Amino acid sequence: MKSDVIIISNDGTGMDDALVQAEKVAQYKGLQPRNAMHLRLLTEEMLGMMRSITGQREGNFWIEDQDKMFQLHLQMETPMSFDKQEKLLAASRSGKNEAAKGIMGKIRAFFDPLDWADAPMPMNPEAMNSASTWSMNAYRQMVKEGLEQEQEGAAEAWDELEKSVVSNIADDVKVSIQGRRVEMIIFLQVRAQQ
Repeated sequence: MKSDVIIISNDGTGMDDALVQAEKVAQYKGLQPRNAMHLRLLTEEMLGMMRSITGQREGNFWIEDQDKMFQLHLQMETPMSFDKQEKLLAASRSGKNEAAKGIMGKIRAFFDPLDWADAPMPMNPEAMNSASTWSMNAYRQMVKEGLEQEQEGAAEAWDELEKSVVSNIADDVKVSIQGRRVEMIIFLQVRAQQ
């Protein structure tokens, strides 16, 4: 099932409608209160991230589900020049990112073309689906390995992951760039409650 697509912007337009949409999906799917709350919290986090993006931008928000896996989508078109694309691809190959702090900061970097040179890409090729896709689970694994190897900054990155609502509730977050389209998908697997 795919919900209606809601047009949202960082000035707040459509955000109440997106929250209502999450509640309607939870009700229609008969989610238990805890699962419904998680769906709403992840929607709020996604919309909060949208609000913090600089510049006047609009995006599309919708929810899909299949076999108890819910996907919250946020898709935006963002201006990108050839030079910015080259910087993005160069950064993804090097795996370096010092600018974006915290899990949401790393995700946010994808939505601002000025930060694309600092977009958070996993350091090892096995963790990537392509040169322009980032996964929270791959990032978590990379940070965990860095922590085990006592790499500089790994403890701080792990602490930020532990404090993140999205990191603690979502099963994964994937962000991809294809041309001028940037899309974030937050995955939530609904589990039976006891």
